[in-house]
Amino acid sequence: MRNLFGGNDNPGTSKGSKSGGGDRVPRHSSGWKELLKNLREQDSLRILDIGPTSSTNINFITSIGHSIYMANLVEEAAKPEWIKPGEAGEPASFDVEGFLTTNLNFSGRIFDVVILWDTADYLPEVLLPAVLERIHSVMQEGGLMLAFFHTKAEGSETAFSRYHLTETEVVEMQRAGNFPILHTYNNRQIENMLKDFSNYRFFLAKDNLREVITTR
Repeated sequence: MRNLFGGNDNPGTSKGSKSGGGDRVPRHSSGWKELLKNLREQDSLRILDIGPTSSTNINFITSIGHSIYMANLVEEAAKPEWIKPGEAGEPASFDVEGFLTTNLNFSGRIFDVVILWDTADYLPEVLLPAVLERIHSVMQEGGLMLAFFHTKAEGSETAFSRYHLTETEVVEMQRAGNFPILHTYNNRQIENMLKDFSNYRFFLAKDNLREVITTR
């Protein structure tokens, strides 16, 4: 399966993991501060990090006693292989089931924590509900998911980024590609897309990112 690292229960190393180029920009994250507190209070959790591979994240998460698995859905979803040509004049469509089978098949693993980052803003609208449904299905009841949402589609803060975790309430953002934001969502739309989760909590931020922690 592509883009899944730490495929066994001892994922301290990752084949092909990259830290990426460009400067790292520190950003205060209330959501990460809350999630980090949870990670430090528990042992042997399974973490799913959905974003460009970060060796920093692998090393940090394993150093505090947890397992980490990674999936870069944005880069995968941008590949033309998922577009199915229409028949008899019908428009082309996205191969949602094929994408899920290839990129979100975790061989029975259940996760305690999911870090979605800002992935939702970069996925095709037709794919996002199925991705969230699959994530929900592979999470432990009571598990937590941290997600970011952009409030605007253009500007310097909307560049597709790799997020690096730190042992403080800061995450470091590092440009990781030229993928455009496909959609932005307001609070009501975010609440609707997370309707299968038991509750959610929004965190205010000074920049153009909303942060949400939701509970399975």
